[in-house]
Amino acid sequence: MKILINGSKGRMGQAVAAAAKLAGLEISAECDIGETFTEADVAACDCAVDFSFHEASPELAEACARAGKPLVIGTTGHTAAERARIEAAAEKIPIVWAGNYSVGVNVLNWLVGKAARLLDPSFEIEIVEMHHRHKKDAPSGTAEKLLAIVESARGCDKSVEKHGRAGIVGERCREEIGVHALRGGSVVGDHAVIFAGEGERVELIHRAESRAIFANGAIRAAQWVCGGKAPGIYGMEAVLGLE
Repeated sequence: MKILINGSKGRMGQAVAAAAKLAGLEISAECDIGETFTEADVAACDCAVDFSFHEASPELAEACARAGKPLVIGTTGHTAAERARIEAAAEKIPIVWAGNYSVGVNVLNWLVGKAARLLDPSFEIEIVEMHHRHKKDAPSGTAEKLLAIVESARGCDKSVEKHGRAGIVGERCREEIGVHALRGGSVVGDHAVIFAGEGERVELIHRAESRAIFANGAIRAAQWVCGGKAPGIYGMEAVLGLE
């Protein structure tokens, strides 16, 4: 199996390359800023893996759609217009699109959904994430996913989100969901979802200690999506059979 890596010089691109080699896969092309992929690069691969910048993902998705090649997207921070272009490409090819490819994080997602449905609204929800100082977007794609999960489980929309607090903010509304993004040092990625009730608290936490866990998950997704999947957008839940 041959893969194209877009964003090959970044931390995740390098981790994906290492994971691919360990899995016995061939890297047919490595692309980064100043080394834009070509139509021939896309045609020569079995699957493209994107860990670049949000601006680059739609162009790669469209090239994959023209070539009939599946795609794995790990890049986050896409604008609405960029998402629309990727979704249009997914009408022709299968795309695995996730904010986090860690197996553990995706189990966390599943557990958070279960907890949000089982614990009544008296359990107030706070989401806290921390990443290294170089991360450019906030909250993280994983935190955004966790937000979507709890909002769906509680039957609410994004109007309940409270991103950080400062000053005299008054008492906490029971319905609000607190979201906090911390940055510093070399933290690979920590995520915690806290369900705070009267007299008890449930905390679901995942801490990433190596980027290898994300890279291994991305390679697993690439192998899965190459198995004759129908066009559409898939999450890691589908890859892991959690749906």
